[in-house]
Amino acid sequence: MWESPPPALRSPVMVTAFRGWFDAGSSATGALEWLSERGQAVPLARVDPEELFNFGEQRPQARVVGGRRQIAWPDIGVQALPFPDAGRDMVTVTGAEPNLRWGAFVEAMVEAAEAVGAALMVTMGAQMAEVPHTRPLTVTGSSSDPELAAALGLSRPSYQGPTGVAGALQDRFARAGVPAASLRVSVPHYVSGTPNPKGSRALLERFERVTGLDTGWAELDEPARQWEEQVDQAMAGEEDVEKYVRRLESRADERAARQMPSPDDLAAELERYLRNRTDPGERPPD
Repeated sequence: MWESPPPALRSPVMVTAFRGWFDAGSSATGALEWLSERGQAVPLARVDPEELFNFGEQRPQARVVGGRRQIAWPDIGVQALPFPDAGRDMVTVTGAEPNLRWGAFVEAMVEAAEAVGAALMVTMGAQMAEVPHTRPLTVTGSSSDPELAAALGLSRPSYQGPTGVAGALQDRFARAGVPAASLRVSVPHYVSGTPNPKGSRALLERFERVTGLDTGWAELDEPARQWEEQVDQAMAGEEDVEKYVRRLESRADERAARQMPSPDDLAAELERYLRNRTDPGERPPD
C-alpha cells in the first residue's frame, strides 16, 4: 500500500472524498484536488484497484497521450499535505468510491490513520437538494462524538437509511477512538452533473473554520462566479425554470443560516478538544 514510508506529520487531519453517490457536482473530490494542486502534496500510498472495484461498474478510462493509448484504472490515493505555518498537517484520501470489500478498506484507512498519527478524520461529501444556485451553498456538519460536536458547533447524526463508504468510515473511526466529523454541501439538483466550484468553495470554507487550516477557499470566488453565470445563461428564456429558481431563492432567504462562530474561535475549540484527549492533566475534574 505505502509508496513511501509515512513521513513525520504533526497531528494531521485525515480528510476523505470519493467520486460517486456522495459527490454531487464533484464538489467534494474537487475540493481535495484543489488543495493538492495548491499545496505541496506528497504521495503516500495507493490502494490496489483489483481489491476494491468491479470494473463492470467502475470502468477504466481509455486516453490518448502523446499519440499513444493509455488506460487509467479507478484508484484511491493517499497524500500528505504539509501546512508549515499551522500547528498540524493534513492527509487526503480521494478517488472513486469502492464497489467491493468496504470492510477491508475501512480497516486499511484506520491503519493508515494510526501510521501517520491522525488526530481527526473528516469525510467530505455533496448531496443534491432543492437549493438555488444563486445563493451561498449550505454545508452541514455532524459528529457522533458529543464533545467534538459541542466544541465545533456540529449536529449529531440523524440520518437513517442506505449509506456510502463515508458512513462506514465514520462508524469505524468512532469505534477506533479517532474523532470523526462529516461535512456535506447541498448543491442544486438541477445542475448536479457538472463540476461545481461553488460547492467545493463552500466545503473548503467550512473546513477551514473547523480546523483552522488555510484552504485558500477565497481563490475559488472567481470560478464560482463564472459557474453561476454559466447556469444563468443556460436557464435564460426558460420561464418555468426561472420561476422555480425564484421560489427556491425565497425559501433560502427565509432560512438564512444563523451566524457561525469565527474561524479563530472554532480552531481554538478544536485545539482544546484534541489537547484534552491526549493530555489527561488538562482534563477537567469529574
